[in-house]
Amino acid sequence: MTEEIIIAGFGGQGVLSMGKILAYSGIMQDQEVSWMPSYGPEMRGGTANVTVILSDERISSPILDKFDTAIILNQQSMDKFEKSVKPGGMLIYDGNGIIRHPERKDISICRVDAAEEAAKMENTKVFNMIVLGGYLKVKPLVKLENVIKGLKESLPERHHALLPMNEKAIKRGLEIVQKIHEVNS
Repeated sequence: MTEEIIIAGFGGQGVLSMGKILAYSGIMQDQEVSWMPSYGPEMRGGTANVTVILSDERISSPILDKFDTAIILNQQSMDKFEKSVKPGGMLIYDGNGIIRHPERKDISICRVDAAEEAAKMENTKVFNMIVLGGYLKVKPLVKLENVIKGLKESLPERHHALLPMNEKAIKRGLEIVQKIHEVNS
């Protein structure tokens, strides 16, 4: 099993953190892992993406141009990465700010209204964890307990008081993800 993932959005949306948590989770399951971030000098407000590869075999290269899954958090990333999902793959997106929704019929498409849900939870900082929960529902490649351990590893100790809130957000994402279009791969 090898899963090649791109997570893309604005800097400040927790794109890199989401990737790091997935990577730590894979490590906890004795998988081979690659985590490769990419962001502009403006960071917050600029575009950011991270490529994560989880595999049972050695990873030959972290550089990819096609992905099994794209997790998209803004319109610019949708425009750039929708076409990069392999036929039969998965695109998961947050609908907030998306003007042109994904249109491909050869991939599965899921929507997680994480920005809206984070506002309801009165904490916009859990946005990325809601999205991560949605991903885990449709692609349960890593166990939830390992994601929680990965979250603990990636958060500085001074922020460990936020772990229960983040866990709640992940579980909420599991509940609210919607399948928009499904293909049999």
